[in-house]
Amino acid sequence: MILNIAKKSLLIALLAGVGVAATAQERVYVIDARDVVAKSGAGLCWRTGYWTPAAAAADAAGCECDKDLLPKEACEPKGAAPAQAPAAAPAAAPKPAGEKITVAADALFDFDKAQLRPEGKATLDELVSKAGAINLEVILAVGHADRLGGDAYNQKLSERRAAAVKEYLVGKGIEANRVYTEGKGKSQPVTGDTCKGNTRTKALIDCLQPDRRVEIEIIGTK
Repeated sequence: MILNIAKKSLLIALLAGVGVAATAQERVYVIDARDVVAKSGAGLCWRTGYWTPAAAAADAAGCECDKDLLPKEACEPKGAAPAQAPAAAPAAAPKPAGEKITVAADALFDFDKAQLRPEGKATLDELVSKAGAINLEVILAVGHADRLGGDAYNQKLSERRAAAVKEYLVGKGIEANRVYTEGKGKSQPVTGDTCKGNTRTKALIDCLQPDRRVEIEIIGTK
């Protein structure tokens, strides 16, 4: 049985004499006595039980350890000069491979609902199969809503949908501490200004379909 990340990090710290240089709330990675992030033999950083994607973005070692999971601008500020490649770089450890899947929310849920439809469960079963084919690191599930309705309502709806996805994945055997959820509400539409009006007509609801989505990202190694 696989130890969860928090227990494994603590075990490594005890065996290697590693000390944590800052409080767990400040650092989400295990730090050794040299103030260096502790890593596995595959070059992956050990995380504490406080690790989340948002906390990793605020951690000083976030870009070193989980660059693939963080927003591009968090690790590549505007105006930064591109790094020069070393003349003879040593062979790097394999990086976690990511696959991002965007699923129409209506394929998972009925309109304005957060209970998974049978068709949605079938879609998630395929995702579980893909996760089983790799050494899974993390699954990120981010819910989105269209602009119909209030901000607070859509925020809660997007969170409930992401939570429903996690609950189903955990029920299929995915470890709960490997699935992170987030709701973006209606803050990140993809339809732009192509859908006119605010009256809740069938035509407008159909036009806004791309905004009602759940983005699921699988990160792991082959």
